[in-house]
Order: sequence, then C-alpha cells, then structure tokens
Amino acid sequence: MSKKLLGLALLAACTFTAQAADLKPLKVAIDPTYEPFTFKTADGKPTGFDVDIAEALCAEMKRKCVFVEQVWDSMIPGLQARKYDIIVSSMSITDERRKVVDFSDRYYKTPSAIVVKKGTEYTGPASLKGKSIGVLKGSTQEKWAMGELKPAGVNVVPYEAQDQVYLDINAGRLDGTVADKVEVHGGFLRKPEGKDYGYVGPDQYDTKYYGDGIGIPVRKGQKELIGQINAAIKTIRANGTYDKIAKKYFDFDPYGN
Repeated sequence: MSKKLLGLALLAACTFTAQAADLKPLKVAIDPTYEPFTFKTADGKPTGFDVDIAEALCAEMKRKCVFVEQVWDSMIPGLQARKYDIIVSSMSITDERRKVVDFSDRYYKTPSAIVVKKGTEYTGPASLKGKSIGVLKGSTQEKWAMGELKPAGVNVVPYEAQDQVYLDINAGRLDGTVADKVEVHGGFLRKPEGKDYGYVGPDQYDTKYYGDGIGIPVRKGQKELIGQINAAIKTIRANGTYDKIAKKYFDFDPYGN
C-alpha cells in the first residue's frame, strides 16, 4: 500500500472513530420486575425481551444503551424530567399517554388476563365481588380493573411492582391479579408458587383501556429520535433479529396482528 493510500485509510478510520465517539449513550428506562420482559439475572444484570429489543435498536441506531431502573408509575415523570431518553419497558400506546409523550410504532402486542385460583367460577366481573385483586400501579391493567372490576364490588389493590403482587398472592393477602398474559405466565404461573392459579374470562384487548399495543415513549417533539427508532424497529423486523429475540423468550410471535 502506498503512503498516500495508507494515509487515506488512517484518516477514514480516525474519522469513523471520532464519529462513533460523538454518539451519546442512549439512556433507557426499565422496570426490572416484569418477567420475561424486564427482569434481572442472578448477578443483577438487566435482561428480558424488552432489554434485548432495546439493545438491538441501539445497535441499529449506532448508540450505546445505558439502562436506568425506574419504578413503573414514575416512568413518564422521569422521562419528562430528562432522567433518561426513552422508555423500553412494555408501555402501552394509549390516548391518555399520547397527551404527554410521543410514541414509536408498536413493537409487540399481547393480551391481558385475570388470574385467580383454579376452580374459581367466573361469568363476569361480578363473579369476583368481595375478592382482592392486585394490579401494577399506573398500568393499563389497573385502568381496566378500576373501570370494570371495582364497580362490581372487587377490591382493586395497586402495587409499585408486579412481583410484589405475586408475593402477596402467595401470602394470602390477594386472591389474584390482572396482568399481561405473557408476563403473568412467565413471572408467576409457570413457577411452583403459581401452580394452583389460572386464567379466567376472555383475553383482554379493549383499546379503551389497553390502547394500540406496546411502543417506546420519548419526550414530546423529538421527531428525529422517533424516526430513528421506527426505522430501527422496521430493520430488526425485516432482518430476522426480532424473531431471534422473540424465540428466546416465547413460542409465538409477540408482535401480534
């Protein structure tokens, strides 16, 4: 290689390195109490479907994901306070939330469901009158429970984290929960402590409560960032990365119809 070509190659390499160094880390909020979407490994590292999707999107955007743990019902206030740049933590795209944040295109859509002790007779919300049902505070499931179960005489109890709901079911302080169907399977039903519990009633997709699937919130007006995220979602859907991640956690396509 001539000195001129070598010089050009070194210049190109230096330029690429400088450009990469200029890219700021992308701070990503997660609630690590929502298995299999966001949870921690035995050594305390964040993992799960949401985490892997975030890493894949960051790779496409040539950004470095930096995960920030946040209590669920403080997710949007934390975003608005600039504690992080985006939220990748199973947040439903609802009209109410669209008033305060902008959303990416959806990256998955799964139903919610009621889980109570096996053998519980259920013909509608009134069947659960007098029972205590735990929900994640600030979630779409809380909205549904407050709108449909509470008027029927059900005691709806909000919790800061979904795993706390399961602890109180096991302790006998709760009779069940309303949760994302995939999350409650991975976080509770498939485990020994959940063996005596199961789903009742139909899968819940009501857009009045659950919106249009799961998206990634950013602060209002960040059109360039939204565009980058949407392009990255399309890319990982097209190149097989999304399917590879999904198969790691599910035996179906969580993207939905």
